[in-house]
Amino acid sequence: MRVGIVILPEYRWWAAEPRWRGAETYGFDHAWTYDHLGWRSLVDGPWFDSMATLTAAAMVTETLRLGTLVVSPHFRHPVSFARQVLTVDDVSDGRFMLGLGSGATGKGGYDRTVMGEEEITPRQVTARFGEFVELMDSVLAKPVTDYQGEYYTAVQARSAPGCVQRPRVPFLVGADGPKAMAVAARHGQGWITLGPHEAADLDDWWRGVGERAEKFDAILAERGRDRATVDRYLSLDASPLFSLESVEAFRDHVGRAQELGFTDVVVHWPRPDGVYAGRESVLEQVAAEVLPTLGGRASLLAQNSTETSNVMGDPGVSLGEVDSSEG
Repeated sequence: MRVGIVILPEYRWWAAEPRWRGAETYGFDHAWTYDHLGWRSLVDGPWFDSMATLTAAAMVTETLRLGTLVVSPHFRHPVSFARQVLTVDDVSDGRFMLGLGSGATGKGGYDRTVMGEEEITPRQVTARFGEFVELMDSVLAKPVTDYQGEYYTAVQARSAPGCVQRPRVPFLVGADGPKAMAVAARHGQGWITLGPHEAADLDDWWRGVGERAEKFDAILAERGRDRATVDRYLSLDASPLFSLESVEAFRDHVGRAQELGFTDVVVHWPRPDGVYAGRESVLEQVAAEVLPTLGGRASLLAQNSTETSNVMGDPGVSLGEVDSSEG
């Protein structure tokens, strides 16, 4: 089980940098930020660009994988955005993962309404998303792309020098409905789910997650794609209980995700109040006590630390102490 963490792009860099460094020090396998122009209850607060943030994060980390959770077509065009993807992949030396999603429908999506767009139907959202992913795939993987669709056009779009990761960066496709899942099955190296948007309680949410996992399995089978070729990402904090509410809550979330066959889970860096409110002390405890038992980067860090201590005769320091000294 690999574990990632979301760091919202709401902090000035002097405050954000220690968090990105901390995500690597703690042993998380990947770290993410949101790709929005503004988001829900935080729309009136500070908010920074995702790709510029990830470029900066790439400069202060070495092995941590970095990604968008998630890019939507609401204010992006595949041709121009592909240049940003190429750049972050290059600066990070092949550590970038492109999370993609269809975006909100109706009147609730700020990314759409702030651009003055008219209301878009679910059918249009799905169709546009399919084109967006298809064209992104072509522009990033082929030397030259010509494309004419209902929503997007590309004329002799170049991709030089190409991605560091070949044939392109991995696509992780957010999908909860069957049509979006079909896009994930066709183009994705990973599938991301938030589970049911409305759940009566935590158990109800987990039942919905299981149903979506079964549905995605069926779509993969219909397309003749091996289940093992697509990683599965679950955003734990879409559940009714914040996963870093306590160490016990985190253990329970991870255990249930493992039982449902997820390869990766994603949590959020605790905020002082509001959405994802929690205590950073819980994050530190999870990093020290739980992450090393899950087999990801934290396990390797713990093993290397033990080997170094045995050779040097140094008792070492805890992850919490490392983070405190850097902060």
